Amino acid sequence: MARDPLVGTTLAGYSLLDRIGEGGTAVVYRAEHPEHGAVAVKVLKDKLRQDTTAVTRFLREAQFGGRVVHPKVVRTIEAGQSPEGLHFLAIEWAPGEILEGYAKRNAPLKPDEVAAIILQIADAVYAAHATGVVHRDLKPENLMYDPGSRNVKLLDFGIAMATDSAPNERLTRAGFFVGTLMYVAPEALSGEVVTAAADQYSLGTIAYLLLTGVLPYTAKTPRDMFTQLLTQPPIALNKAVHGIAYPSSVETAVMKALAKAPADRFPDVLAFAKALEVALQDVGKPGSDDGGLFSKMKGFFGLKS
Repeated sequence: MARDPLVGTTLAGYSLLDRIGEGGTAVVYRAEHPEHGAVAVKVLKDKLRQDTTAVTRFLREAQFGGRVVHPKVVRTIEAGQSPEGLHFLAIEWAPGEILEGYAKRNAPLKPDEVAAIILQIADAVYAAHATGVVHRDLKPENLMYDPGSRNVKLLDFGIAMATDSAPNERLTRAGFFVGTLMYVAPEALSGEVVTAAADQYSLGTIAYLLLTGVLPYTAKTPRDMFTQLLTQPPIALNKAVHGIAYPSSVETAVMKALAKAPADRFPDVLAFAKALEVALQDVGKPGSDDGGLFSKMKGFFGLKS
């Protein structure tokens, strides 16, 4: 792999030390700053410098990321453009790894770990909603997770939306959407106004993944996924993986968050997270209605009797 020409250079006072990641629109570097210390710096790809949409979304991440101030949200330090014309965004350095990779290696996770993760994400998202921001791209790839401390940080407000935007700015045309198809709420695909309830649906999908290791739909192609999201119910949690069963209260909480109609979900993301946290406390208890299946999995999860 060719050496990144920006590694070892200084960008607006930030010494770019290592290239640590790359997405569709930006490259991420580990960096140092004399005042801010260790940070992450995102740099918009050079080929997108003249792409108005890409630049707008990049700047939006800085705008909304700076608007949402919360311990579970990666702090935005500054955004700018270098003399060479490179758009950059400096953000807080968050220890750990992307939750997506951790989940792929380890899901299904222990019930108490799932509860801790979901509650922290809900706290962060609720804080965004309280400031009038809907994230719209809530997924494991946009979450930093430190397994040692079980600390979670929310990333990437690049396609976030202000709830006080004009109605025509908040609508998605049928057949067009922003977000990630596997985690997007059905209403985002059908031209409805996207509200905070859409983030709850995405959080429900994350919980489903962490509890089972799979997603609530079986589609193999984007076209099939699109159709299933709009026309079919998600697979019930306790039918997702043979041999994994949770108390009905756990399944009820997750499936309520995944309700097709936003009005049928919990009042807000925190209500969902707290209901799930309470329900997960029943896992493995004598008399729980998991049919004993979860008890048989205690060795797998490393749980004590």
